[in-house]
Amino acid sequence: MGLGVRWTLHGDGKNPAPGAVVRPDERLSWPRTAGLGAQHVVAMFGASFVAPVLMGLDPNLAIMMSGVATMIFLLATRGRVPSYLGCSLSFVGVAAAIRASGGSSATVTGAIFVVGAVLFLAGLAVHHFGARIIHAAMPPVVTGAVVMLIGFNLAPVTAATYWPQDQWTALLVMLGTGLAVVCLRGFFSRIAIFLGLLFGYGISWLFDRVFGKIHSMSASGEVTDHWRLDLSAVGHADWIGLPTFHGPSFEWSAILVALPVVIALIAENAGHVKAVGEMTGDSLDDKLGTAIAADGVASMLSTGVGGPPNTTYSENIGVMAATRVYSTAAYWAAACFALLFGLCPKFGAIVAAIPGGVLGGITVILYGMIGLLGAQIWINSRVDMRNPLNLVPAAAGIIIGVGGVSLNISDNFQLGGIALGTIVVITGYHVLRAFAPAHLKEQEPLLDSGTSSYEKGDGDADQPPASS
Repeated sequence: MGLGVRWTLHGDGKNPAPGAVVRPDERLSWPRTAGLGAQHVVAMFGASFVAPVLMGLDPNLAIMMSGVATMIFLLATRGRVPSYLGCSLSFVGVAAAIRASGGSSATVTGAIFVVGAVLFLAGLAVHHFGARIIHAAMPPVVTGAVVMLIGFNLAPVTAATYWPQDQWTALLVMLGTGLAVVCLRGFFSRIAIFLGLLFGYGISWLFDRVFGKIHSMSASGEVTDHWRLDLSAVGHADWIGLPTFHGPSFEWSAILVALPVVIALIAENAGHVKAVGEMTGDSLDDKLGTAIAADGVASMLSTGVGGPPNTTYSENIGVMAATRVYSTAAYWAAACFALLFGLCPKFGAIVAAIPGGVLGGITVILYGMIGLLGAQIWINSRVDMRNPLNLVPAAAGIIIGVGGVSLNISDNFQLGGIALGTIVVITGYHVLRAFAPAHLKEQEPLLDSGTSSYEKGDGDADQPPASS
C-alpha cells in the first residue's frame, strides 16, 4: 500500500472546470499547489500562533511542529484524509488551570503528553473494533451537532477579537472575499481566501495612508491609537532562528485536570473526518481510528519537545469547502512552509502582522462554512429535527458551544465551549434515547447510513442501508 505521496495531475493542472473538485490523490501544477499550501498556512497561522502564546509556549515551535504533525498525519492516513494539524485550542483553559495551581510549562506539556497517549490508544481501539463504535456513540445527529458547534464556537473570536479592531476593513474584506469565492473562475477561485487576505493588506495600508491611525482595540485587547498594518516587528525579527525546546514533567494533579479533554478531541476528530468525507464524497470510516491515533502521536511528539498539542484544524476544512481543492499535495506544501516559517521568525512576523480587521472579514465566512458543514451532515443523513430525541440534545449542545457556557468543576478547573457542548450532545442523546418511547427511536437508526456494512463479517454487508 502506498504512502499517499503520488498524485495524478488534475486536467491540465491549471484551471479546474467550473464545479469540478480536485480529489485528494490529484494535484494542480506545483506552483499552484504551492500557492494553495500557502493559503492553508495563512488559514491556520492565526490560531496556531495565538494558542501557544495563551498557553505560555513558544509560537515558533508550535508552527514548526504543526508541519511535522501534518506530515505524520498524512503518512498515517495514506493521503486519504486531507487535513492540517495545528495547535489545539481545547487546551488553553487546561493550561491556564495548571499554571494557576503553580504548574510550569513542562508540567503543562507533560499533562497534555498523557492526553495524547490516551488519544492514541483510543484511535487504536477504533481501528481494531471498527468505526462502528464511534458511530454508535455519535450517530449523524450527534456528529452534525459537534461539527456545527466546533465552527460556530469560533464566532465569538471573530465578534469580540477580530472585527472590533477595524470594523470597516472587516466589512470590506468580507464582501471582497465573498465576491471572490462566488464570482472568480479557474485557479483564482481556488485561492479566493488568500486573495481576500491580500486585498485586506492593501485596504489596511491604504486606510493608514488616508485616515492615519485608528482608535480601536488592538490585538492585545487594549483600546489605543495604532496602525492597522504594523510591520515594525518584521524588521526586528531574525531570518533564521531555532525555537525553544524543553522536556515534559508529569504530575498527577495536572494530568487529571487535562484528561477530560480527550472526550472532546475524539468527538472533534470524528466530526472533522466526517466533514472531510462529506466534502470528498469518500467513506472514511476505515481511516477514523488511524486519524485519531495519528493526532495522538503528533501531540505526543510535539509536547515531548516542549510544543503544544496538535489536532485537525477546522479552519483548513473551511478553506477546502471554499476552494473545492482536496489535494493532499497542498497540505504537504503547507507542512513544508510551516517548517520554514518555524525556523524563520521574520516570515512568521509577516503573517502575524495580518491586521485584525482583515481576519475579522475572512473568519466571518470561514467559521460559518465550518458550522454549516454540520447542517450538511444532517441533510445528507436525513436527520429529522422534528423528533425531540434529535432536537433537544443538539439544541442544548450547540447553544453551550456557541455561547461559551461553562461548568465550574472546581476552583481551578471548568468545562466549557466545545468540550462541554460535545459532552452534552453525546450524553444527552444517549440518556434521552434510553428513556424515549419506541416510536421516537424508530425514526432514526443508531448507526450512520452505510456504517452497518463497514464490518466485512456482517451477514447483511451487501444489503443496502435502511432508510432514515
